[in-house]
Amino acid sequence: MGSYTAIADVGNALVRLLQQYLVPDTILSADSIGLCRPSDKGDFMLGVHLYSIEECVEMRDSEMVDVGLQRQKYPPTYLSLYYMITAFSNSDRKFRAEEEQRILGRVVQVIKDYGTFDCNTYQPVEFPKGLDIRLDPVMPTLEQKLRLWNAPDIPYRASLYYKATPVVLESSRMRKIRRVTDLNLSVEEK
Repeated sequence: MGSYTAIADVGNALVRLLQQYLVPDTILSADSIGLCRPSDKGDFMLGVHLYSIEECVEMRDSEMVDVGLQRQKYPPTYLSLYYMITAFSNSDRKFRAEEEQRILGRVVQVIKDYGTFDCNTYQPVEFPKGLDIRLDPVMPTLEQKLRLWNAPDIPYRASLYYKATPVVLESSRMRKIRRVTDLNLSVEEK
């Protein structure tokens, strides 16, 4: 849990979840769903773009974590990851908007039904506990959405926006400690 790969692990878990529940009924191939920026969509029909990483300030931890009897690890960092999910249909112009809307509708349904990941395995869980990662919708303003799409020659597309939190990033920094091993008590009578 919480190694430096946690950010990439959450993105990959989201892609796997979408592949599991959208292929082949909504999208024909699992290779058509992946991590990408809207400007670099390639052959993807559904792109998952990590557009912001923020520290989850409500979960700041200042306590050291015991690792054995003589070492402690510095506290972890808790992050919130913000994703934009966009459908890119390749079908005929006449059917393109409808297909993209069907894909986005299915994405909303899947994330609502299975949008919590185990914090250790990044697999969907039915009953969340403790530090499991939740996907919650966010509603950026129109101005924020347009800023995310600020790429020349790429028209704005309706997209879905989600926040994955808490994502734990453990510290790799350790310190040695000495435990109290002997205690001498003496009592004097006066």
